[in-house]
Amino acid sequence: MGDGDGWVRTASGARRWGLHGAAGLLLLADGAGGAPAGRTHALLQLRAGWTHLGGTWGLPGGAVDSHEDAVAGALREAWEETGVPAGAVDVLDRRVTADLGGWTYTVVLGRLRGAEDVRPHAATAESDEVRWVALADVGALPLHPGLATTWDGLRSWAADGRPGA
Repeated sequence: MGDGDGWVRTASGARRWGLHGAAGLLLLADGAGGAPAGRTHALLQLRAGWTHLGGTWGLPGGAVDSHEDAVAGALREAWEETGVPAGAVDVLDRRVTADLGGWTYTVVLGRLRGAEDVRPHAATAESDEVRWVALADVGALPLHPGLATTWDGLRSWAADGRPGA
C-alpha cells in the first residue's frame, strides 16, 4: 500500500479513493501488446466484484501517492494492475476529468510502444479481466460511472488525429 491509499470526503461530501487524488491510464494501441491491428484500442480493466463499483469497466489506475504527480501515479497503478511497464508507454497528454474541491481524478493518455513482449493481463485480484477494446465499442460496456460520464470527451481526445480510431 502507498501513502495515497485511503478514502477521502470531498468538499461536497462525496467519498472518493485516493488521499492525494487519483489517476488512470487511457492506454492506446493498434497492433501492439496483443491489441488487434487496424483500429485504435484502449486497454480497459473489469473491476473485481468485491471492489467498490465492481463489475464495471474502467481505466487501470488508482490512488496517487504523495511523492507522485498524476502521470507517475497512473503509470505505476497501470503497471501494478496490468503488468504494462511505464517504459513501454509514450505519454501523450493528461487531463483532469474530475475536480471535486481538494480531490482530482486525472486521465493520462498514452500509447503502447510496439514492444511485442508486453502482454497486458489482470495482474492483481482487483481485476477480473483486462481487455483491449476498440474506441468505438467502449461505450457499449457497463462502465464505471466516472468513465461513463466522461467517455465521449475522452474518446474524441484519444481519437483526435489518430487514423483508424
